Amino acid sequence: YQRRVRGWLCFCVSLGCIGVVTALIGDLATVLGLLIGLKDSVTAITLVALGTSLPDTFASKVAAINEDSADAAIGNVTGSNSVNVFLGLGIPWLIATIYKAFTYKSGDKRSRFVVDDKSLPFAIALYSITAILTLLLLTWRRYSVKAGKAELGGDKTVARISSLFCLGMWFTYVICASLYAYEIISFD
Repeated sequence: YQRRVRGWLCFCVSLGCIGVVTALIGDLATVLGLLIGLKDSVTAITLVALGTSLPDTFASKVAAINEDSADAAIGNVTGSNSVNVFLGLGIPWLIATIYKAFTYKSGDKRSRFVVDDKSLPFAIALYSITAILTLLLLTWRRYSVKAGKAELGGDKTVARISSLFCLGMWFTYVICASLYAYEIISFD
């Protein structure tokens, strides 16, 4: 019984520490973005995303090296990104909505929590497209004889081309989302 309680206590304290560090990193990234003249959405998809994804990348590399298949590595990446997006956005937005609902009167404009970032739907659509392309690539690699029937490893040339394809999608995502955030491109 005590081991279970200590396990849950450790888990909750860890989540709290992660929340504090995440808030600190988010604030520092915002300050750095302001200092170099980046919009918040561009800071989020570059500096903050890189800071949250690098540890996951190393964990996925360890999982890929130690496992027979890439399932653990891919599960780690998709799981951590889902947590980052759904909990990292969902919980603060839920807290802000509840706080505003109880702080201000019902008719007050301030009682509503509104996300006023017009680039968010575009960034989500672009992210969804790149995620689908990545899943198609991984599916092709799993069943393709040319790729060695493996998501990771296999033929070195195919592995390098796959890596360059994924890297190219990341650059395309960052560039297109940034250009849209700065209203250089639009789809109105």
